[in-house]
Amino acid sequence: MTFAVTVDLVILTVRQDALHVLLISRAIPPFEGVYALPGGFVLDAEDLPAAAIRELREETALSPAEAHLEQLATYGAPDRDPRGRVVTVAYLALLPDAPSPFAGSDAAEAAWLPVDSLPPLAFDHATILADGVERARAKLEYSPLAAAFCPPEFTIAELRQVYEAVWSAKLDPRNFHRKATSTPGFVEPTGRSTEGDRGRPAQLFKRGPATVLHPPLLRALPPAAV
Repeated sequence: MTFAVTVDLVILTVRQDALHVLLISRAIPPFEGVYALPGGFVLDAEDLPAAAIRELREETALSPAEAHLEQLATYGAPDRDPRGRVVTVAYLALLPDAPSPFAGSDAAEAAWLPVDSLPPLAFDHATILADGVERARAKLEYSPLAAAFCPPEFTIAELRQVYEAVWSAKLDPRNFHRKATSTPGFVEPTGRSTEGDRGRPAQLFKRGPATVLHPPLLRALPPAAV
């Protein structure tokens, strides 16, 4: 059996205290005019990571050094693409800042949209996006990945806002500050503070050397149904 291979990107960032995803409005069939994840076919002389990096650069003008990029999952349901048998490898990209999006050759427009209020998506992209969001939410518990949404230097309040945006939950500021600063290797003070017109200067931190958070910063999950 002959089949095509594509890559699709779940590109997430925090804007206006909410988790946003980069979507494109398709300019061509199938699903013309419908929002979809950015992506495209893998070229003949291209491996999968290179294809994902190319798509990331085309859509955001950013390199992997400026974003966290990891493979998410592979999706290959026989009827996922009306054009024929197409298997896609999805990647998750986390950005510390939201650049102006670019519309590629098969897109009419590109836009950052909040993940909590999205229109219907083309293909099986709603499933891929849900998997990407859950991956990001879970990794914030056990890894310092939240810093990937932050600039190189950040306040604990800015870090907490990332957790609140990704988890869609409010966190107690004092409790979070204690956990973040006491978790070994999570964050390190830079010795500098913010400068502002309102309130006291806030201490600036940077990402520490830890690759795993111990103890983890666990989400408060909803109670199970009885």
